[in-house]
Amino acid sequence: MRRFGEPRDLTVSYTRRPGAYAILIRDGQILLTFQQSPEPEFQLPGGGIDPGETAIPALHREVYEETGWKISTPQKIGTYKRFCYMPDYDIHAEKICSIYVARPTQRVSPPIEEGHFAFWLPLAEAPALLANSGDRFFLDRVLATL
Repeated sequence: MRRFGEPRDLTVSYTRRPGAYAILIRDGQILLTFQQSPEPEFQLPGGGIDPGETAIPALHREVYEETGWKISTPQKIGTYKRFCYMPDYDIHAEKICSIYVARPTQRVSPPIEEGHFAFWLPLAEAPALLANSGDRFFLDRVLATL
């Protein structure tokens, strides 16, 4: 599995944290979430898979929480890992990030997750705005097929 970002710190104990994230393209734009804290950054919508949950329901839930949109037809395009500190949970995480391409179908509400804002942005601008290199890698792969 590809790794992006900082290497594993052998002095740190990591918690494995699987997650599902979506690339959502419509009419030449991409739907990203902007998270205000702990660091302001643009991200692919998505997040952690809760205990007892599987990836696809988690993807639907997380996209809705962070953007207010419903999605359909998610297709997995790859997985990568990254090591990071998650201040919201006070853990060092080994994040296993499954990336999907899905179709945004309907805006139901504003984002319900506090501190998140949904933005439709031009495709050409998105890779430079994404906060982590793994998300950029997979977005670049998708854009190369368009």
